[in-house]
Amino acid sequence: MDNRRPPLAPAFRSLPEYVRHWARTTPDRRAFTFVDHPAPDSRGVHRTLTWRRLDVRVRAVAARLAEEAEPGARVALLCPQGLEYVTGFLATLAAGLIAVPLYPPGLPGQGGRLTAVLADARPSVVVTTSRHLGEVQELCDRVVAVDQVPDAAARDLEPADAEVAYLQYTSGSTRTPAGVEISHANVVANARQALSAYGADAHPVTCVGWLPLYHDMGLVLSIAAPVVRGLLSVLMDPVAFLYEPARWLRLLAAHPRALSAAPNFAYDYCASAVTDAQKAELRLDGVAALINGSEPVRPGTADRFQAAFAGQGLVAETHCPSYGLAEATVFVSAARPGEPLRRFALDRDALAEGKALPARPDDPRAVLLAGCGTPAGQQVRIVDPVSGAHLSEGEVGEIQVRGPNVGRGYWNQEEQTRRVFGTDGRLRTGDLGTVLEGQLIVTGRLKDLIVIDGRNHYPQDLEATVQDTHPALRRDRLAAFGVAGGSGERVVVVAEHTRTTNLAEVDVPALVRAVRAAVSGRHGVRLADVLLVPPGTVPRTSSGKVSRALTRERYLAGAYAPDGAE
Repeated sequence: MDNRRPPLAPAFRSLPEYVRHWARTTPDRRAFTFVDHPAPDSRGVHRTLTWRRLDVRVRAVAARLAEEAEPGARVALLCPQGLEYVTGFLATLAAGLIAVPLYPPGLPGQGGRLTAVLADARPSVVVTTSRHLGEVQELCDRVVAVDQVPDAAARDLEPADAEVAYLQYTSGSTRTPAGVEISHANVVANARQALSAYGADAHPVTCVGWLPLYHDMGLVLSIAAPVVRGLLSVLMDPVAFLYEPARWLRLLAAHPRALSAAPNFAYDYCASAVTDAQKAELRLDGVAALINGSEPVRPGTADRFQAAFAGQGLVAETHCPSYGLAEATVFVSAARPGEPLRRFALDRDALAEGKALPARPDDPRAVLLAGCGTPAGQQVRIVDPVSGAHLSEGEVGEIQVRGPNVGRGYWNQEEQTRRVFGTDGRLRTGDLGTVLEGQLIVTGRLKDLIVIDGRNHYPQDLEATVQDTHPALRRDRLAAFGVAGGSGERVVVVAEHTRTTNLAEVDVPALVRAVRAAVSGRHGVRLADVLLVPPGTVPRTSSGKVSRALTRERYLAGAYAPDGAE
């Protein structure tokens, strides 16, 4: 029954309207399944909501929320990953309230961000579960536990007139994360754009994901897109993935035409951590698409993942490098499934000067990047970040985006809204990139650029060199950044060592010398400081990316012991 192709849905303006549609037309089809792993050796406990059950739960919780807050009020979602999160989010929208997707208190490394977001959003109500009720009640007077609202509370509500659906807070690389106002039209448009880009508008897929639902990609790919298309969404907890990455791969293998997304580190993690015994039980030939939304996307990661699981039938053309950001709801540009990975070897010196010139792939000074395909129903252009002049193909500049998915602006931040969203409908992303052979190539972040003696250096380029110098260095858990010095900008690297590394068995001074030599030889940059720090020390954003800004801030505050410095 669940393998039937879902009928095409008429166009609705909001996600709750799609829920009602599927509840009426395909009531017994599975809508959402959460796979819990309550014990270390658990193979997964499945809990499922059909579209009929989802509709009842959404209407019940929406009615309860409507009693607690006036239309347009903010509702903070402090639920753990699971079906209650899905229900609470959709119910908030159905009640005409503005959702603020977050997470329960106690998430490691995110306490300060949670406090900052709650202070900025000023929610009238908090939605959580009974398990977290006690700790959440300390944060807000009005709290609704989704699992304590009875089905009998369900009633029909008029479609909401509110324009804003939710506030998507940016990853929080600084202490003051900003909330992007995402309208109902934005999220429906971006869901449709993503479905089209990955072929899910023409062929049924199963959305499989462990990305946090408070993160932009997790929310759109695991909730919005399945709701718009009437697809099954299978969820698991991020912690369950980190504990045993094979769990994600088992879900990909178990569901027809699985569509999933993960950051760069997750693919490398799977390639290195999944055992041969775990691989033996996997069949991955049915996977439809695997999205990598890191910036920049490096071909080496896709190659390592493909080499690790080709024996399980994984097709190389399932890898889909993509680009997006919260200000555009999430998805902007994507490589299409079924097409070979587009690889570009670019001259590092020319790239530093703003030109994307080809180089030999085996040249040690070449930068290897993957193309992120073409825009998903949007207009993308590259402009000079100072003058705003449009740049031609092969020139590196700021990526600007225009489309129905671009958010309305930042919550209560008029000046920043004018600067980033402008008045011409074009979003200034702050990301650097170029277009080659019709492919969007993301090269880095404008604010992260390191300038030494008038030359631009991309921090992720330095980081890639550093992490390849020694096996004790943890991949994608290091930050390169510039700090002011007496004679100009100085470059610092803070790198975590692997969890299996015993520093007593590592010649740390020799490791540091190797790092300095590699960066000097490949980039012509002298590192002022190299710090080797324990796992979990380098701060990350809510989406799992390293926060260079916060690492720099902590470095300047003296938070890192200089054990690995020379």
